[in-house]
Amino acid sequence: MAHRQTPLCEEKPAVHVKRTGSSGPRLELELVDENGITVGTAEKMQAHQAPGHLHRAFSVFLFNAENKMLLQRRALSKYHSPGVWSNSCCGHPHVGEPPPAAAARRITEELGTSPSTLEAAGTVRYRHPDETTGLVEHEFNHLFVGTLSGAVHPHPDEIAEVSFVDPFELTRRLTKEPFSVWFRTVLQAAHPYIENLTGTSWTEA
Repeated sequence: MAHRQTPLCEEKPAVHVKRTGSSGPRLELELVDENGITVGTAEKMQAHQAPGHLHRAFSVFLFNAENKMLLQRRALSKYHSPGVWSNSCCGHPHVGEPPPAAAARRITEELGTSPSTLEAAGTVRYRHPDETTGLVEHEFNHLFVGTLSGAVHPHPDEIAEVSFVDPFELTRRLTKEPFSVWFRTVLQAAHPYIENLTGTSWTEA
């Protein structure tokens, strides 16, 4: 997928980079190269300021027993993409934290539950500016798909509301409601794993 590139002559903001292997505070993210190899760290907000600095992230798609996808509408208090719909859970690993562990941790923190299953679904790299906030999602994203067997209990600081949808309902919402700038990209990248898990094609979305 082609994305608008920042002109080479544009001055980049200063980024505080720590030596690889530093423990770093909670809000430090891992900077990576195009192959996903850690090259340093940067403070979370700095990493998202234009033109965006490639960093490690993860995105999760969860499904209930009826094979409906869990969507979340991000809390209005979120610093990035507030109030829009997105995939079940997403975030950034702590420095040195394996992405599968980070995904499981954030599912518990955001949704108040644990997945019954959670499977790696590849990776995708993208750069998506957010016109509303001026921030940039430039991420090497580790994807996961999984299932839920129990109720979810969304944390109000993270999630405004949740909804389980089938492919038809997802397509309808994508035409009528705002979604995160990264949603379509991660959905397309994870689709083979989603289709294998649910037995349903979600490509029309």
